[in-house]
Amino acid sequence: MTKLSTGVGEGADGPTDWRSVERLELTPILSAALDAFYESGFHGASVREIARRVGVTVPSLYYHHQSKEGLLIALLELSISDLRSRALAANAAGDGDPVQRLANVIFTIVLQMTNRARLAALEGEARYLGPENWERYRAVRKGVEGLVLDIVRDGNSAEEFDVEDPAETTRAVLGMCQVIPRWYHAEGMHSPEVVAQKYVNIALKMVGATRVPDMPRSSGSARRAY
Repeated sequence: MTKLSTGVGEGADGPTDWRSVERLELTPILSAALDAFYESGFHGASVREIARRVGVTVPSLYYHHQSKEGLLIALLELSISDLRSRALAANAAGDGDPVQRLANVIFTIVLQMTNRARLAALEGEARYLGPENWERYRAVRKGVEGLVLDIVRDGNSAEEFDVEDPAETTRAVLGMCQVIPRWYHAEGMHSPEVVAQKYVNIALKMVGATRVPDMPRSSGSARRAY
């Protein structure tokens, strides 16, 4: 088994504590946009309403973000870029062991889906992005999917996993994580860490893992962090 001496690994932009999801410091405009998109959806939310929530004029809002879509892509990129950085760090902390790597990566993904449920729920609004913004967002999101796919393939090659179709299994594993924001509530029975550990166990069963790794543990996740 791979022992985790630290929660810090190397992400794309340097060391990242993948076991902790801190509260994001959003600008007032992005915070208001997140509230509006979460409550009314992208099409249901108006720029005028977002500006009213912030207490600025519509032209002032457009000075910072050129359009309503600009607000959406800013929030989506903030979320997926942070997730990618922590997923890379979680993978690195697995020290080359595919079982531990998968456990770590799924743990940090679920921490985001729970701690930042409202922000993670915006994934469903990405379909309203224009072609250029969609490709930018998709490229980073595919990077996370590709990371998990590599882990599954490595586990198969090492005979640590028993997967007939690594690509479809990867989509299934990530798909179950992506729906968590639809039902998770911070006031519920389980903390983000407990939910993350449960999903790690489910993911390991989905790939037919031959053994149980060291279970990742949180290093102080903040609840209700957007």
